[in-house]
Amino acid sequence: MKRSGDPGAKPTSSSVAGPDCCGGLGNIDFRQADLCVMTWLLGYVDPLDPSFVAAVLTIAFSPLYWNVVARWEHKTRKLSRAFGSPYLACYSLSVTILLLNFLRSHCFTQAMLSQPKMESLDTPAAYSLGLALLGLGVVLVLSSFFALGFTGTFLGDYFGILKEARVTVFPFNILDNPMYWGSTANYLGWAIMHASPTGLLLTVLVALTYMVALLYEEPFTAEIYRQKASGPHKRS
Repeated sequence: MKRSGDPGAKPTSSSVAGPDCCGGLGNIDFRQADLCVMTWLLGYVDPLDPSFVAAVLTIAFSPLYWNVVARWEHKTRKLSRAFGSPYLACYSLSVTILLLNFLRSHCFTQAMLSQPKMESLDTPAAYSLGLALLGLGVVLVLSSFFALGFTGTFLGDYFGILKEARVTVFPFNILDNPMYWGSTANYLGWAIMHASPTGLLLTVLVALTYMVALLYEEPFTAEIYRQKASGPHKRS
């Protein structure tokens, strides 16, 4: 993410600056530009730092974990049989998801604290923006939770705990997948409040993992409810 006035963002040759800079894209040495961006990025983010690696791994693993386990349960019903109830099985999965989310947030924060701040972002205005984003994220996450209920939030439909109708109350009436985007807003706000390029980069990763997860979750969930609509729901 290139920002004017940040270290490494200054042109490094006359091919990308000076009187010839308005002569068209042909005068730009993109190899120099790429090197400039990488120099700027590595000035703030050390991708080999253990805390950064831990944050990346926990961010990538969390959606993978709950999707794999939930699909396995939908196919086999082994968790429901083991716990003697689909509700207890769903509650058990929710505990592990919450623990993973706490771990992810902890690793995210540690990665930010272990790497440099961006001075141009370390301002009262930026802090206020981050706080506003954090507040927006909390509102979206909590309102989604209350609209969906506990089992609706924690993949209850994969356990055969289906809703009678699609949820259309706030915030689902203004935004698709508000819990995911609320969570992303939380991380973005937290990163801005810490003036952290590392946090901004990790927030992009959070958003990307949610987008990939939705590519698998939405069609699968739609198929579950299509089967429900087409005939009596079978319980194992």
